Amino acid sequence: MKKKIAIACVAAAVLASGIARAHDDDDRWDRREAVHEFVTLPAGVRFPEGITANPRTGEIYVATFDFGPNKNKLLRYSRHGKLIAERGFGGTPLLGLALDREDRKVYIANVATLTGVPSLGASRIQRIAADFNSATPIEEVVAIPSIGAPASRFNGNPDGSTDKIKFGSNGAPAPNAMAFDSQGGLYVSDSFQGAIFRVANAAGCVPTCTATTVVHDPLLATAGFPPFGANGLALSRDGKTLFVVNTGDDRVLNVDLATKVVSVFAESINGADGVAFDDEGRLWVAANQNDEVAALNRNGRVIARLGEFRGIDRDGAPKGLLFPASLVIVDDWMYVTNLALPLTGATGDEPEEEVKLWTVSRVRIPSR
Repeated sequence: MKKKIAIACVAAAVLASGIARAHDDDDRWDRREAVHEFVTLPAGVRFPEGITANPRTGEIYVATFDFGPNKNKLLRYSRHGKLIAERGFGGTPLLGLALDREDRKVYIANVATLTGVPSLGASRIQRIAADFNSATPIEEVVAIPSIGAPASRFNGNPDGSTDKIKFGSNGAPAPNAMAFDSQGGLYVSDSFQGAIFRVANAAGCVPTCTATTVVHDPLLATAGFPPFGANGLALSRDGKTLFVVNTGDDRVLNVDLATKVVSVFAESINGADGVAFDDEGRLWVAANQNDEVAALNRNGRVIARLGEFRGIDRDGAPKGLLFPASLVIVDDWMYVTNLALPLTGATGDEPEEEVKLWTVSRVRIPSR
């Protein structure tokens, strides 16, 4: 009897070891502790949202989405997290960033219209030299046109009924994310108008250039939460498909750029926000309401989840991820902005209310 028990114990130990090893292998695809702080923003600088990088120098650029006089900054960090420069943008909140193909200019989505202050100007795309300092001039690229809301959307239900979603007609232009194509064209998502615009030859643009409408579709608008429709953008490697996040609908969409047909690529990414492809073709999505980043395969299936919210430290900075908004990939590293923006208005309901210092995180991308 003792021998049988011993054999059974050895077998159980071997089985447990095998299970643990399998779980260890899986951990690289579901590592919640994999996220580490990259930088803490300067005191008084809040709500980091947009992010991009210069792959040649490794420098990281961060933009803030704040409201109030002299609140917003564009920050420039070295690859090691040293603050090199900051450029003030006054009271105009900033969203997405993109670097041009020559690594010379940083493009900025300025959503001044959302402030309701006419003197701050209209929502527009601006740019600045990649090696900017506090006095470098900001160039105007293009104003985002006001085209209104898209047509109503009809959603079918399992019982055969249909719901109609009618979008407000006075949506303010809200340029959110950007992506360059191989011809130097700049795609811009508009979260409130449910649209994608394109600026041809963006590098040669002056303030008189125009943004043309690529697609204006009800799938790009939302009645959900957070109240942002078309958001993060990423182009397929062949340049034929534009992947677009709809944050409020928790979806990743794709746009066939030849036919302009919009379709659903992935569902149930809670607060899907910024997106980027890695070198292995996985599409990484910042899930701002799940405090994680998720990787999708070519079929839109989630194959990896990294990060989680791990509380607020003694200095008031979030540990892990808190409302991750945008991401950028440089070599084997992913950099993620922790927007940490309270949205519900319910006092005491959100950990974002406790944040006193805002951060950018980074995580090493797992290999296959």
